[in-house]
Amino acid sequence: MKILITGGAGFIGSHVVRLFVTKYPAYQILNLDALTYAGNLENLRDIENAANYKFVKGDIADQAFIDQLFANEEPDAVIHLAAESHVDRSITDPMAFVKTNVIGTVNLLNAAKNLWKPKGFEGHTFYHVSTDEVYGSLDFGPEMFTEETSYDPRSPYSASKAASDHFVRAWYHTYGLPVKLSNCSNNYGPNHFPEKLIPLAIHRLRTGQKVPVYGKGENVRDWLFVKDHATAIDAVFHKGKLGDTYNIGA
Repeated sequence: MKILITGGAGFIGSHVVRLFVTKYPAYQILNLDALTYAGNLENLRDIENAANYKFVKGDIADQAFIDQLFANEEPDAVIHLAAESHVDRSITDPMAFVKTNVIGTVNLLNAAKNLWKPKGFEGHTFYHVSTDEVYGSLDFGPEMFTEETSYDPRSPYSASKAASDHFVRAWYHTYGLPVKLSNCSNNYGPNHFPEKLIPLAIHRLRTGQKVPVYGKGENVRDWLFVKDHATAIDAVFHKGKLGDTYNIGA
């Protein structure tokens, strides 16, 4: 099996790439990443020379590039993690999030459909990795999001991810594309980009700076260890039901 993993040089993606490369030596893992500020090949230095690993630099928003990549490499499956993911950045530059998260996802969906449909969809999987932020926010208390929670995005970032989720499901229902989805909570762990809350707080504490408090300090988040998330992605990819969505939390 040849698996295209998008965003594989990023925080979560690099852990997924490493897990698949080391756990499944019979798989060919193709890592596609644009190497923006959040992508770093140093995250994968330990497996860069593995026989079943290949890196390709490119932008999922470039339709011609994606079509050519699929034609040349003919992946059997896609695990789609490439995304703009920082809420504050989405407020100042929402179009960058539309370009990557929405248009980029549709480019991948079309490329997969065009490659796989002529020979039949059996044996193929398009796995879209998303966020729990598409559900909005909860009041403090015992209530939790479920896979049946209505979408209620509150930022340009979460709106763009909600849109991409809808497009993935539309390709499943309209074209029969074999898809799976998962929505995860906030990740933390090794190689976390320093703009995110936990590494930002740790860095500021270590250097004697003030730690930012959002709102009145009453917000609560679920924090998921990134290696646990990678393990869950492995489980959904291999055992999840086509067309289904799986919430992944700590």
